[in-house]
Amino acid sequence: MTLTPHPHPLVVRARRLATDLLLPEAERVDQDWVPASHIEAVKRSGLLGAAAPADHGGAQAPPAVLRETAEILAGACCATWFVQTQHHTPVQTLARADGPVRERLLGPLSRGELLSGVAYAHLRSYPRRPVRVRPEGDGWRFDGTVPWYTGWGLNDVLLLAGVTDSGEALFAFAEAREQPGLRASAPMRLAALTAARTVSLELDGLWLPAEAVALRTPYERWAAGDRVRTLHTGPAVFGVAEAALSLLDDTTAAPLRSRLADVRRTAYDLADRPTPDTGGGSGERPVLPSAWVAERLAVRAEAYELLRTATTAAVVAGGGRAMAVTSRAQRLAREGLFLLVQGQTAESRGAQLRALGCGPAGAERRHG
Repeated sequence: MTLTPHPHPLVVRARRLATDLLLPEAERVDQDWVPASHIEAVKRSGLLGAAAPADHGGAQAPPAVLRETAEILAGACCATWFVQTQHHTPVQTLARADGPVRERLLGPLSRGELLSGVAYAHLRSYPRRPVRVRPEGDGWRFDGTVPWYTGWGLNDVLLLAGVTDSGEALFAFAEAREQPGLRASAPMRLAALTAARTVSLELDGLWLPAEAVALRTPYERWAAGDRVRTLHTGPAVFGVAEAALSLLDDTTAAPLRSRLADVRRTAYDLADRPTPDTGGGSGERPVLPSAWVAERLAVRAEAYELLRTATTAAVVAGGGRAMAVTSRAQRLAREGLFLLVQGQTAESRGAQLRALGCGPAGAERRHG
């Protein structure tokens, strides 16, 4: 599926990287780890700077290009895609920041000289605070547990978040290595994407200087923006679904491919529309129109339904051979399961369960 009528240079590079390296190695990587050589290839491709500002060495590519490159990488090797996709949030955070950390890191991250990970999904459990932050000297002290951190051993830096006693979300950069106050678990063995090197991080008095802070904002303000992001359907869903359909014969795949294209088009159209101005104050979470939220959750749920159908069809078409752990169909099916819960919130979980027929019937709109 192509979004750009005349391929952007980044799309061309993503296809080449997928064809020459990621896809041929995907089953081996799935049973092992994303190798450092894969990350070096991604760095050389310029894809780490896809969303980065041009004046710092990035490509500042439009949303259609960002989505298409994400689809290509995820469909080829979801583990490699997942490691590198963490990088774009720190870049975008720095692009909106000011101060020493922006000047120190935005250029190297935009040019792909450094790879960043993220440690902030635990913020979604607020008012519970898995990571607590408090001022200490001329910096900040972090204590608690980051349950999930991806790319350990591959990332150069990480963007770490916690919540202060006054209810602020604070994001700061640290070196992605064990150090006083920061200890990583052994890499987790997971049903899918074990290769992405996911660990938990124990924080026991990790101290970061004030100059490392990239963002400090009321929690409710951060949560409002995060909620909008989690309502939309990520490009990886379409990339993995399309990869699964490529394992079917054309006659079998055609109806699903048509439905997938329709949902994909709707999902991206909704993502491109402006977020309603709710007029929320700095200390209150804006209230989005319920119909606006429901429409996006319905499309997201339908995209996941098609992903599940496409990956299941690939397993069925593969027959007994699909039960081998080296089967591409089985890998894609497990990656599809991973995407069902990646970036999940209570709100999106409820919509998905209703779409699966669990709980009260919802009023979600269907397409196709």
